[in-house]
Amino acid sequence: MDPHFLKVINIPGTSFKVRRDLAPINKRWHCHEEIELIYIIKGTGTLLLGDHLRLFSEGTICLIGAHVPHYWRFDDKYDATGTDSIDVIAIHFTESFWGQEFLKLPENSMIRLLLENAKMGILIHGEIMPVIHLFERLLNAEKPHRIILLLELLLKIAEWDEISYLSTASIQFNIDIAEEVRINNVYEYTIRNFRKKIHLEEIAKIACISANSFCRYFKQRARKNYSQFVTELRIAHACELLTKTDSSIKWLCYESGFNNFTSFHKSFKQIMGMSPQAYREHRNLTG
Repeated sequence: MDPHFLKVINIPGTSFKVRRDLAPINKRWHCHEEIELIYIIKGTGTLLLGDHLRLFSEGTICLIGAHVPHYWRFDDKYDATGTDSIDVIAIHFTESFWGQEFLKLPENSMIRLLLENAKMGILIHGEIMPVIHLFERLLNAEKPHRIILLLELLLKIAEWDEISYLSTASIQFNIDIAEEVRINNVYEYTIRNFRKKIHLEEIAKIACISANSFCRYFKQRARKNYSQFVTELRIAHACELLTKTDSSIKWLCYESGFNNFTSFHKSFKQIMGMSPQAYREHRNLTG
């Protein structure tokens, strides 16, 4: 995908970074050599990771491997001109910050496997209270306690029963800075306009390439067709409406950008594995 490469700067005297964000940063498709462990205390938006797209909200905990492209795209209400703030704890560390041989120790085999699997992106499900306090303690920990708490947090996740892998495969990309503006413009425009019909010529103009070239350009980088990407955004929005409102399914079909109920129903089942009604009932049961 040619994401922007970011260098995470540690505070002097520390070997890895823990920070609390109250406003969105890194508002672009990017990657870095550090592994990222993030806890969304407050905030909603769209997560793009590898070839995966999903909505995120309060309580999201995600582990993202090194060099894996991703974008935590918070909703517009959290922008500088918006009315709401976010609350996020983010941890960044390299695989070797504790030494080249540390993860090779037999006692660390579970953590080594966890970090390898993180190249697909790992989402934590279920009752997250057992790990929340570790995030909070890490914010103020000092000296060896920081490393001990990070190890304890990673071990908790490695032993976690309810996880899902986000990307269909381990996806890492070489960096091409020249592509950064182009692909981020495509993503931003699509996220803002997916509820209306986006014509090929329209999005190709955003990408500053010909319509004939755009489809190939996007598929080579996103590992999916542009139309599929738009459909996934619409289904994600429909899932949010099914969860948060009692509106009729036909209404939210059109509210999500579909102009045909049959097409909506078919696409929903293909992506979510169940009908919209079954999804709503499942979410009502599970909370």
